[in-house]
Amino acid sequence: MGYDLQAVIAEAEALQCVARDLPAARPASIGQGLSLMPMTDALFDSVADGSAVGALGFQRLPGGFEKALAAWSAFGPVAYVEAEYFGGVGEQRAAVWDGGTIVLGPLHVEEGQLFPSAGSPISQALRCLGVVASADEDEFSAVWLDRHRHGEAWID
Repeated sequence: MGYDLQAVIAEAEALQCVARDLPAARPASIGQGLSLMPMTDALFDSVADGSAVGALGFQRLPGGFEKALAAWSAFGPVAYVEAEYFGGVGEQRAAVWDGGTIVLGPLHVEEGQLFPSAGSPISQALRCLGVVASADEDEFSAVWLDRHRHGEAWID
């Protein structure tokens, strides 16, 4: 089975506010006061500015969208995350903006690489957003990001 996620993650109230201006946005609560907004095809098309996709090393970050993430971070930290796995093998990417600038990353762990001692890129990003994990889990598990295998499932 595969796992696929491309999403913006931020404080729930802040993400709801910015989503009001984006009819294709569908934020979903993930716990600990956070929500994620999956990068659906419709959202991608509505926020892309026509410049090159793949900014900052991400596979599905819409062209120019990093400017919106920087602007949104004026209200608090905002993460953009990507994960793709199949059969337990895959990769992760993450970056966090706060106060208009990138404060973490972009981080990337490629297929076959081990996570650094600080944790996976997504767990490190979630930690910047204030997620607290217990001793027997990481931040990824603490907000149940493994609850759905595909980004679209968060809004179904």
